[in-house]
Amino acid sequence: MRGKCGVRNAEGGVISRGDAEKCGVRNAECGIRNSELRTPNYELTKVKFDDIAFNSVAKKKPTDEDAAHYIGLEHIDPGSFVVSRWGGDVAPVGDKLLMKKGDVLFGRRRAYQRKVAIAPFDGIFSAHGMVLRPKTDVVDERYFPFFIASDQFMDMAVKISVGGLSPTINWKTLKECEFDLPPIARQRELANLLWAANDLKESYKKAITATDEMLKAKFREMFGDASVRGYVPFADCYMKVLGGKTPSMSRDDFYGGDIPFIKSGDVRGDCLEKGSTWLTQRAIDEGGAKYVPKDSVVVVVRSATLKNELRVAIANCPVVINQDLKAFVPNRKYMPHFLLRVLRLHENALISQVKTMLTSHLEIKELDAVMVPKISLSLQREFVAIAERADAAKSALKQSLAVIEQVMKGLINQ
Repeated sequence: MRGKCGVRNAEGGVISRGDAEKCGVRNAECGIRNSELRTPNYELTKVKFDDIAFNSVAKKKPTDEDAAHYIGLEHIDPGSFVVSRWGGDVAPVGDKLLMKKGDVLFGRRRAYQRKVAIAPFDGIFSAHGMVLRPKTDVVDERYFPFFIASDQFMDMAVKISVGGLSPTINWKTLKECEFDLPPIARQRELANLLWAANDLKESYKKAITATDEMLKAKFREMFGDASVRGYVPFADCYMKVLGGKTPSMSRDDFYGGDIPFIKSGDVRGDCLEKGSTWLTQRAIDEGGAKYVPKDSVVVVVRSATLKNELRVAIANCPVVINQDLKAFVPNRKYMPHFLLRVLRLHENALISQVKTMLTSHLEIKELDAVMVPKISLSLQREFVAIAERADAAKSALKQSLAVIEQVMKGLINQ
C-alpha cells in the first residue's frame, strides 16, 4: 500500500508528495517540515467572541419531513468536520435549531468532547449545540472552523461550562470571552495550509476504513456466509468462560507483586501480558483472584468504551482479570487469534446490542450468538495472517495520520 507518501487514498490512487508537502508533511515516515511552524512575526489581536461569530438561534418544531435532515450531537465525531451520518426514522422531539449548508455546528453541551462539524446541507440541528457563522470582517470564513476547533477556543468553552452531569455553555457568557486572532491575511494563509492538511487527513481516514472493508470482503470470499457454509455459534467454540474480580483494595499485601492484573483500560491491541496493576500470590490465595489461562480470548463486557468500540485481546500468559472482563478458553478446534478476528469483524453488530444502565455492558448471550465458520486450523491461520498484514497497513496509516494532526495543531495553535 506504499506510495511516495507511504499511503494510497481510499480510491486507490497514491497521494502525491506534493499533496503531503502542502500540509507540512514530507513523507509519512519522515516527520514534519518546520517551515510553516515558525514563530509568528505578527501581532495577535484580542477580540470578543460576539465580534467574531453570529450565533443563529432560529428554531422550528420538527415535522416528519425533517427527520431525514436532522443532525444531533451523536452524529458528530470529535476531530472531524465531516458529518457522515444523520437523520432517523421519526422526527426528533422538541424544538431544533435551523442550520444552513456550510454553518459551523458546535456541541455546547459537554464541550470537552470537542465536537465541531460543518453542516453538509440545510436542515435542523440539536438544541444542545450552537449554529455559528463567521463575521468575515474579523475572521476568514475558511479559517473559522479551525478556530472553533482550536485549543484556545475549546479550553475556554470547557472553562465557562456550567452544570454537573451535562455541563453546558451559555451564549451570554461565551459572547463576552476574548480570543487572540492573527491578522486576516495570516488567517487566509493558515486556512490554505489547514485545509490542505485536513483533506489529506480525511484521505488517510478513508484508507483506514477501506482496509477494514477489504478484510471483511476477504472473510466473505474465503468462508461465504452462514446460509451457504457450515457455521457454528461462538458458544460452541470455547470450553469455558471465566469471570474476574478485584481483590480488596484495603489489603496492601495483595498488590505490588508480579502477577498481571488486567482491567478494561489495559485491553488494547491483540495481546495481553501486563496491566497497569500487579498482584501478589496472596491475592490469589486469600483475595479470591483467579488466573485466566494463556491463550484465553479476553473481552471487555462492561465499560463506557463499549459505546464506540469492542475491546478484545489474547492472554499471552496467565493473567488475572477484573469484573469488567470475561475470558473465553477456546476448544482445540479454534485458534484464539481467529476467534479474536471474528469477534472484531462483528464489532458494529455487537456494539448495537450494548445496554446502558449505570454503565454500558455487553451480555454474554450476544457474544455467544456470533456465527463462526467451521473451518480447518490451516484456513484459520491463513485468514489470521491476512488480518495481521491489514493491521500493519492500518498502523502505518495511523502513524501518518498522527503526523498530519500534529502539523495541524501546530498551525492552529500558533
